[in-house]
Amino acid sequence: MDVEDSLQKAIDEEVVLREYDRVWPHLFLAEKVSLEHHFASLISLEHIGSTAVPGLSAKPIIDIMAGVDSLEEADRLLEPLVEFGYSTSYDFNAQLTDRRWLMKHASGMRTHHLHLIVYQSPTWFRHLHFRDSLRRSEELREKYQRLKEGLATVHRDDREKYTESKGRFIEAVLEECSPELG
Repeated sequence: MDVEDSLQKAIDEEVVLREYDRVWPHLFLAEKVSLEHHFASLISLEHIGSTAVPGLSAKPIIDIMAGVDSLEEADRLLEPLVEFGYSTSYDFNAQLTDRRWLMKHASGMRTHHLHLIVYQSPTWFRHLHFRDSLRRSEELREKYQRLKEGLATVHRDDREKYTESKGRFIEAVLEECSPELG
């Protein structure tokens, strides 16, 4: 399967949430160690997304945010990361203004998303702020959980709509919690 077919398969995957799995942080740490060993230019690696929030259900894909000095550095890393086992769409990445995105597969399933983001940029802080807000607030976590469950039902066959709908909630949380991040 070529990269574009792989990306299309990822887009077309049914939205299925899994209960929180205590192995997710360990999967992140293993991949973090491997990436740090092979890619010294990565400044910092953070576990983001729902698999990074204890108790929250998620699509079982580990999201990793890797800090880079610039998007030019991120572009230089794409090919070496592909050689390392990630796949990406260069056309898709050309549309992104604040990151570069890759994915990793095992046994025909996506296992990791890697987001190359300028270290300590507004995008960097937004991801950390949202993750940390969910970790701190049981009420917010439960509200997000209910939203995700509803969206996974309504948009089971439309991953992009599911993600877009969650985005509105995330933006509202960031604006409410910290207007300078909104």
